[in-house]
Amino acid sequence: MKIQAAVSHEGARYPQIEALDIEEPRAGEILVRIVASGICHTDIGVSGRPGPRPFVLGHEGAGVVERIGAGVTELAPGDHVVLSVNFCGECPSCKRNAHSYCYEVLPRNFGGLRPDGTSPLSKDGQRVFARFFGQSSFAQYSLADARCAIKVPSDIPLEILAPLGCGVQTGAGAIVHSLQVGPGDSVAIFGAGSVGLSAVMAARLVGAERIIAVDLVPSRLALAKELGATDTIDASNDADAAKTIRDLTRYGVSHAFNTANAPISYTQSLQCLAPRGVAGFVAPPNGQFVPDMFHLLSGGRSLRGILGGDTTPSLFIPMLIDYYRQGRFPFDRLIKYYPFSEIAQAFEDSSAGRAIKPVLRMPS
Repeated sequence: MKIQAAVSHEGARYPQIEALDIEEPRAGEILVRIVASGICHTDIGVSGRPGPRPFVLGHEGAGVVERIGAGVTELAPGDHVVLSVNFCGECPSCKRNAHSYCYEVLPRNFGGLRPDGTSPLSKDGQRVFARFFGQSSFAQYSLADARCAIKVPSDIPLEILAPLGCGVQTGAGAIVHSLQVGPGDSVAIFGAGSVGLSAVMAARLVGAERIIAVDLVPSRLALAKELGATDTIDASNDADAAKTIRDLTRYGVSHAFNTANAPISYTQSLQCLAPRGVAGFVAPPNGQFVPDMFHLLSGGRSLRGILGGDTTPSLFIPMLIDYYRQGRFPFDRLIKYYPFSEIAQAFEDSSAGRAIKPVLRMPS
């Protein structure tokens, strides 16, 4: 079957839309008609780095199941699904429902091929890398691993639900699962993009007493305040956000969550911690960062990496949808929509900070 897909090529700044061929579903796979796909900074980062090419990216897909492969029993044609992280289902992490820490997480999500070395996409008989996060959702259709798919209610537009596949659940999950922020706790959130603002909403949801958002963009800080932040810090005017946080809280915060990649944000997320505080981060620093080990040791503080918010998507995404219905988790306020044909503009706006969560609408 011929489809339209956005293809990343070596040396190209943005993906370009091309006609590709897609296979029929194999065992354990589903063919999904993509209705919408969020754009995450992981897509932008991978598109701009050397790697398998040509490659169809996209890992926040939402759509309707068209066909199923052999052995797929929990989904049927017509089901509405959100696509999330790919995992093996057999390793020790998967058996504990820690899917983001699957022992095969890198090849299954970034390798561009099935475990047997094949790809479901091609052009003029030549292989096109796909299977990004088991889905490659920058396309009209995705041949996804059924494990990636979470069935969702059909009465909520799929274009709203698409961002739940990665960025939103990562931010919310980091607060709820990874850092286990609870009533009366304090948290500093560095970066007010889609992940950071999802963390702000989740911190309010769990009853955190102090929620401090740090960013460089005043409009994002204003939105953070509307979504539940008790305090905001404009880092463009405050060279020492960590000291400001300590002044606000007297001893520092019990938790810090860093979604930015500037080395200074890693340093400050540790410096603002109270004794026995925990700082989490979701991306490697863009430059050198050396943690102050004495600061960690002297206060029993911790620094930990977080993937996917430590969630089980099949459980957590329906939970977030329920909170959205209740008006307690309005993540749709982060979304800016683009037609699929304007994917380059969406990439540009996301990189420049003009869009918090770009979502591509696929042509019907």
